[in-house]
Amino acid sequence: MAETSTGDFELSGDELRAVARYALLAAQEVLPVFEESCPGDPRPRAAIEAAREFADGARRSRLQRVTALDAHRAARDAGTELARLAARSAGDAASAAYLHPIAQASQVGHVLRAAASATRIAELRAGDDREVGTTALARWCRLASPTVIDVLRRYPAPPTGRNRVSELMTALDTALRSTSTSD
Repeated sequence: MAETSTGDFELSGDELRAVARYALLAAQEVLPVFEESCPGDPRPRAAIEAAREFADGARRSRLQRVTALDAHRAARDAGTELARLAARSAGDAASAAYLHPIAQASQVGHVLRAAASATRIAELRAGDDREVGTTALARWCRLASPTVIDVLRRYPAPPTGRNRVSELMTALDTALRSTSTSD
């Protein structure tokens, strides 16, 4: 893909698509959690479809931006933590198309927050079982492609946050950065 974003470093269209695919895996997995809680709200599903279009080769467009924002609004409107996390994952998948090539730790959320949110959903569904989270994080490590890990390593590590999703994101970040890769 010829698209290249430059800032503090370069990100190719193929790299952005790899990140979007990774976030999309998590978002697709937890979408039913949102739809069970909010069956009439199409916004997270629309974000997932926009993310899929981009991941499958379409140019990034206003569609990803708009649906990402709409999914994040759906998260704010959701009545349960599980539904909020699932909707946020969908928004994160769509917004991954607009990962910025600037060396700011905040950008790591575009890469890892959907997987961290899916992990938190798994923990909560298991009665807040942290062992379930450990197992889920190991799975997300296996699912990260060498390209996703390479992109992640271009950013500073995120600080440990104040909530469980941030903690999970930091743990996933640490694990992926220590992974040996070969493309």
